[in-house]
This record gives sequence, structure tokens and C-alpha cells, in this order.
Amino acid sequence: MTDPLRVLLADDQTLVRTGFRMILGADGIDVVAEATNGLEAVEAVNRTRPDVVLMDVRMPAMDGLEATRRILTGTAGAPRVIILTTFDLDRYVYAALSAGASGFLLKDVTPEQLTAAVRTARTGDALLAPAITRRLVQRFTRRGSDAAALHRDLASLTPRELEVLGLLARGLSNAELAARLHLAEATVKTHVARILGKLGLRDRVQAVIVAYETGLVSVGEHEAAEQSTE
Repeated sequence: MTDPLRVLLADDQTLVRTGFRMILGADGIDVVAEATNGLEAVEAVNRTRPDVVLMDVRMPAMDGLEATRRILTGTAGAPRVIILTTFDLDRYVYAALSAGASGFLLKDVTPEQLTAAVRTARTGDALLAPAITRRLVQRFTRRGSDAAALHRDLASLTPRELEVLGLLARGLSNAELAARLHLAEATVKTHVARILGKLGLRDRVQAVIVAYETGLVSVGEHEAAEQSTE
């Protein structure tokens, strides 16, 4: 991608927005708009069409979770949303990931991590390591009425794709998946892309969540697999 990377900052703290704007600008990333609450963020996205939104969770008028839902629901060409949070494994972060956010950053992120995360999100890659996502899912997933609908979605996957999804949810990288399945890494990437396409998911983060919420992978099963490799 050669077009300038366009970012929207949504945070009610002026110092946070100012600092992030300076860091992103120094790396050649355009901050096209700022918002102090979720309502402003939704309006600014519709007006400026950024590539990536850096979204605080706790804001007045409308929080970042509801703003994320509105931005990502039924919007063609919606931007990638990165959730900003002060606390690791904040319960709101899991809800935001389920709503379609591509990952999260702690607000004490380094300048290098911030710019790398924004660029990663733009390309469509997951911003979270699967292991971090797994911790979120293990702590906050609650299977309910939505699980049946997700089970029907999994019926569209081939046996090999189900196997790949299960291993992906356990935290394996593409390289590790390739070694485990005796496949070329390019083949693994193709399988992952097909899984995302069939299930209508935005990235690997969403795939990990689906794997746990449908029961394809369970917390106990993962822990047993980890112990067996020690």
C-alpha cells in the first residue's frame, strides 16, 4: 500500500491525543481527525474515512465499545479499530474484540509499538498474538444462545480448515502450524484466509474467539495440550 496511512484518534484525554499525534506524525502517518467521545468518533469516521481508528474504551457521551459496534456494523470499507486501554485484560477489551476490533494497545505503549501496531492493523493482520487473545477468551467467554449460530457457521469449513482453526486458537503461529501439519507456510496462510472468508471474520483475533465460543477448543483442552508438550 502506497497511499498515506490515515488515522483517527478517539480519546477524551488531550495529552493522550497530542502525544499519539506527534508520534504518528513523526513516522509519516496522517492523523485526519480527533474525537473526545464515541459520538464524535462515529461522525468523524463517516466524514473522514480513516484506515485505522485508535479508540479509547472509557469516554463520555458514548463509550468506545458502542462506537466500535456502530463503526464496524454493516459498513462497507470500515476502518480497522484498535482499542486503547489502561489495564491489561480489561473486560471491555474482550467485548470490543467480539464487536470486530482488530486488537488492543495499552496506553503506555512505546512509540515504536504504536506505529508498528497501526501499520499492522492496516494490512489486516491480527494485532494480538493468539496467546494473548486466548487469555482474554478464557477469562471472559460466556457461551450462550449465539453459540448455536456460530456452530452452523463452522459447518462450512473442511476438516483441514477445522484442524487449522483449532491449532490457531491454541496460539500457534503460521510457521508453527506449518511445522505441525507438515505444510508449506504459504499453504497455511491460504487455509487461514479461507477460514476468515467462510466465517465472515476480519482477522485471526476473531477466529480465536469463534473457536472458543463454539466449543471447538476449550480452556481445559488447551491446558492439557500444553502440559503434554512440556
